[in-house]
Formats: sequence, C-alpha cells, structure tokens
Amino acid sequence: MIRSLQHRRWIIVVLGFLSATNPLSTDMYLPAFQEIAHDLHTTTAALSFTLSSYFIGIGVGQMLYGPIIDRFGRKKPLYLGLALYIFASLGCIFSRNLSELVMWRFVSAVGGCVATVVSMAMVRDLFTVKESTKVFSHLMLVLGVSPLLAPSIGSLVATHIGWHGSFMILILLVGLMIISAAWILPESHPGDISVELTPRSILRDYWALFYHPQFFIYALIGGFSFASLFGFIAASPVLLFDFFKVSIYSYGFIFTSLAAGYISGSQVNLLLLRYFPALQVLRIALGLELFMCLSLTALTWMHCFCLPVVFLLLFGMLLAVGCVSPNATAFAMAPFERRAGRASALLNTIQIVLGTLTSIAIGCIDMKTMFPMAVVLTIPPLIAGLLFYFKNQLLRERAL
Repeated sequence: MIRSLQHRRWIIVVLGFLSATNPLSTDMYLPAFQEIAHDLHTTTAALSFTLSSYFIGIGVGQMLYGPIIDRFGRKKPLYLGLALYIFASLGCIFSRNLSELVMWRFVSAVGGCVATVVSMAMVRDLFTVKESTKVFSHLMLVLGVSPLLAPSIGSLVATHIGWHGSFMILILLVGLMIISAAWILPESHPGDISVELTPRSILRDYWALFYHPQFFIYALIGGFSFASLFGFIAASPVLLFDFFKVSIYSYGFIFTSLAAGYISGSQVNLLLLRYFPALQVLRIALGLELFMCLSLTALTWMHCFCLPVVFLLLFGMLLAVGCVSPNATAFAMAPFERRAGRASALLNTIQIVLGTLTSIAIGCIDMKTMFPMAVVLTIPPLIAGLLFYFKNQLLRERAL
C-alpha cells in the first residue's frame, strides 16, 4: 500500500498537516483577541469560551466519527467533515456577537476534528505497533509547524487585514488539505459493514474500549499531561497581554517560541528512544512536566517571577508534553487494529474533555494574580504522574 520510502514520507507529512487542523484553528486567531473583543463588544477573557466551545465540538465530533470511519473507510468521512469545517468558518467570519462566534466555532470543530481521528487511525492502519511511536513523533514535528507559524501569521493578518482574515486563511488551508489527502493518501481501511451505527452499539463499543486496562491507563496519562497544553493556550492571551503587557507582535513571537518547546519535545523523544525504552522515556517526561509546573506554582505564590523565568518554565513544560504524548498514544492504541478508528476517536475525546475542563477552569478563575493559573496548570500533570506511578496496580485491578 505504501509504494516507496518517498511515498511513506509524503503520507506522514499529509497526516501531520491533517492532525494540525485543530491547533491551527485555535492558534491562528489568538493574536486578534483584543480586536475581536472590541468588534463583538465583549472582553478578552470572555473570548476564551470560543476556545472551550471548539474543544467541546471536537469531543462530540470525534465520538461520531470513530465508528463512521471504521464502517465507511477513512477518506469519504474526511472529505465531508472538512467541507463542514469550511462552511462553519464562513459562519465565524460573519458572526455579529460572541454567541454566534461561539456557536460557529463549535460547528467548525465538529467538522474539522475528523482530520485528527483519521490521521491517528491511518497511522495504526499503515504502520506496525513498533513503528507507531516514532511515526507519532514525526507527526508532531509536522504538526508543530502550525503553532510555530499560526500566531505570527495571525498577528500580521490581524494588523493588516483584520481578524476575519484568520478564518479566510484557515478556509484556504483546509481546502489544500482536502486536495493533498485525495492525491497522496491511500484508503487504508476499506470499511467494515459489520460495524453497527446504532447509539446502543456505539456506546457499547466505546465502553469496551474504555474498559480495556492498557487503553484506560495510558489514555488518561496522555490526556492529563496534554491538558496542560490546553490550559496554556487558554491562558496565554491574558498572561501575556494583561500581566506582561506585551504587544501583538511580541505575543506572536513569544507564543511561537514556546510552541517550539512542544515541537522540540517530539524530537527529543525520537533521540531518547534510541537509547531508552519508551516506558522509561514516558516516566522521565512526566517527571519533568510536573517539576516545571510545580516550580511555576511556587514562584507565583512567592511573587518571585519575571517574563524570562515564566517563559523558561512554560518552555520546559511544553517540551515534556511533547515527549509524553507520542509514547502514551502508542501504548494506548497498541491493542487495537480493527477498531483503530474508534480507539483514536475515544483517545482524542478523552484528551479534549480533560483539556476543555482545564481551559474552562482558566476562564473562570480570578486572574488578579498568576498563582491560580499556575495551580490549574499543575493539577493535570500531577494526576498523570500519580496514574503512572500506580499503573501496575491499576492494570492488575482493571484486568480482574
């Protein structure tokens, strides 16, 4: 099915950019928050609910696409979902108030999340379990292009065109993704007519997946670790604009530099996997993430911090998340072959739910000081670390 090494590389590139649909959609318009708030007569903090609605839409959409792509194959649902994303993005452009923007962001997420589900399922379809850890790290490298470029592009667009331009660019990019997928990606799963699409059968299948001991443990470890990334995205406008009073250009530069930490994590993971087992790399990365978050919490509690220090701690946190994610994902997906679509959907939904709860907590807390934000960022990796520490005991109990 993969005709050559070059074809394999192009498949990884396309899958990487497909999985970048959601990060592009959250990062592109962040620099324009102040302009959007002014035009829609709301506040910068209130706009965080457009992020929350997007995350909720991803969670809902992924649960629908999981059985659909197992039943009908990968590519046709991909095209339909991305077409819905384009339509909803047009709705975002013509939104007249915060409520409309929140609604259209939800719809665009329901459409766009198909890209992430399909890309992860295709990795399981096309590559062996042993290869998948490295492939997921490569995907994260391609995926990392989005947080590197999106804020900078968003800053330029917001300055010269206006916030509507960010959504126009997203429409163009998703259109190019549809063309690339049609041209390069094979149909890795022709479809399984035995997959039932009744609500009862869908819920039964998802419950069986969730109850699987290995999936349960590693999906939660990866999900709680990843939640810190969601919290950072939701907190970044308030953190940088309100606390450190940076300009719109500086915001794009700082956000891009921090995103480089997440990308670096995936490449550090590839390097470490040459010398250490994936499980050991996962333990080290979880420890680093928790250390960085605890340090941030302690410094903000003592009011002993500055922008360079906060930057270094957040960079280290995101680097650790970049190491945790591909390993936890590979371990969670490993037991499944025929049900890769549903496993991918449930895994992503768990990440989105945990991340959404974190972003909602960021939007609801009193941001008069940085300490509450630091606490919210620390709680998810603390839980992930505890799950990893007790994983053997939990695996035995779940297997009984």
